[in-house]
Amino acid sequence: MNKNKIELEKFYKYMSEDRIVEAESDMGLAFHEMAQEALKITTELNNKYHSPEEIVKIFSKLTGKNVDNSFRMFPPFYTDCGKNITVGKNVFINSCCKFQDQGGIFIDDGCLIGHNVIITTLNHLTQPSKRHSMQPKPVNIGKNVWIGSNVTIVPGVTIGENAIIGAGSTVVSDIPENAIAVGCPCKVIKYIQDDEVENG
Repeated sequence: MNKNKIELEKFYKYMSEDRIVEAESDMGLAFHEMAQEALKITTELNNKYHSPEEIVKIFSKLTGKNVDNSFRMFPPFYTDCGKNITVGKNVFINSCCKFQDQGGIFIDDGCLIGHNVIITTLNHLTQPSKRHSMQPKPVNIGKNVWIGSNVTIVPGVTIGENAIIGAGSTVVSDIPENAIAVGCPCKVIKYIQDDEVENG
């Protein structure tokens, strides 16, 4: 097993343990190193035309995972990590999205992500003396979720299967499956009827 893979495994384990990341700790410094690599890869992605097949390869390099050939994206795309993004099959990400994924962003099959969506997985601590330290929390997006343009999703949120998040919403708490939710903060306004739901 090579050193990079070992370091990534340590990173994933640390992120899964709900532990604080101190600003000048080894993990905090690792964040900076990952950001530099992500900047290089997203610069490659964003600054010239790539075919859909090339984008799959670049996104696989960015995430460190094999991305399914059904994945589609319209660049530009921005992230300050990349290595903790996981996407399923038939996922589409529209242009100008920004993912802060250190804490983990998990996007299941069939999801549609609109323009300018921001997904965050880190909070700074409230204590002024520790403000530069961070608390990672994952974001989980279930199958067939549709997220409208200009949505912001904060750390620790889970969005259930088939849910729809209206454009411009700020998602600060979990959204149940089959819900249509809008607003700031995002609230459920109705549910998709049984005859409208198709899983699989």
